[in-house]
Amino acid sequence: MTSLLIKSEQMSLPIDLSSLTPMSKMSDRQFYDFCQTNPDLRIERSANGEIIIMPPAFADTGNRNGRIFGQLFVWAEADATGEAFDSSSGFTLPNGATRSPDAAWILSDRWNALSLEQQASFAPIAPDFVVELRSSSDTVVSLKEKMEEYMANGVRLGLLIDRKNGQVHVYRPNRLPEILDNPESVSCEPEMPMFTLKMAKIW
Repeated sequence: MTSLLIKSEQMSLPIDLSSLTPMSKMSDRQFYDFCQTNPDLRIERSANGEIIIMPPAFADTGNRNGRIFGQLFVWAEADATGEAFDSSSGFTLPNGATRSPDAAWILSDRWNALSLEQQASFAPIAPDFVVELRSSSDTVVSLKEKMEEYMANGVRLGLLIDRKNGQVHVYRPNRLPEILDNPESVSCEPEMPMFTLKMAKIW
């Protein structure tokens, strides 16, 4: 059975449920249609089929997301070995979950191996790099669970940025997260040569 989890401090969210099939798990096509009929919402799906509704980011969070993606995009254009993606991009992980990290990067040879149809949907691929920025509606526990899921599904490097506590949790597969307290910058080497995320305007 499809279940909905709404993450928001503003509970008056208009949601079009017309594409849902009662008493059944949503198919990939139904999930795609559901997202299409609710374009103003950021929607994820867990591996067990739970639909997670997230409203548009508050302006302050959106500003910080933009600063993160801006740095990533500038580096990716200069590096030219991969593609950068913003928070509106959804990816279907090997475990079946559909996730939308706040920023992501994928090596070009992996991205180009997908068909144009796959690229135009929730691409069936785990990014090489992801960033999650904690918002006011996020708990650290839920974000840590999401980061562990990314690592288990093939992501090579992940950053969980917790502005509230002034910490960056650096994730790599098969390793305990490294916790940085109030760093001025975070190096993403060796996975992303010469990329350092400057934190001054993200805090």
